[in-house]
Amino acid sequence: MAMLEQRRWDLLLVLTAAPHSTDVVTSALRLTQAVLDEGGSARLWACGYSTMLTQTTHGAAKPRNTRAPDVEYPSTVTIARRMLQAGGGRFGWIACTACSAERGATRHIPEVRLRSPMRFRATVDAANTTIFIGGA
Repeated sequence: MAMLEQRRWDLLLVLTAAPHSTDVVTSALRLTQAVLDEGGSARLWACGYSTMLTQTTHGAAKPRNTRAPDVEYPSTVTIARRMLQAGGGRFGWIACTACSAERGATRHIPEVRLRSPMRFRATVDAANTTIFIGGA
């Protein structure tokens, strides 16, 4: 019986920060984009409140900035979609099912893959480098 070869990823970024509490989410997205820009592959595993980043309830843009009301800033949903589309299969966004359910974050955009925490170890094993960002 032939064994399926598991896909390897250059980077697994485990994001555990609460959205919008610090610059951690922005840093994680920039780090991921840098890996993609260099031709690498990356996965982002959202745990905890970071599972809120890809909810369908977010619009395409953030609320207006009162200092620049004519400028539209993309929401995290729009950023995630753009990265997934531009990545050409080299980027994947995963949301932890347990963290999502615990926080009522059950309406992810379709591009986000939902994974049980029981799959976390296999996901780490499939990455050359794993970085946890955002705290425990």
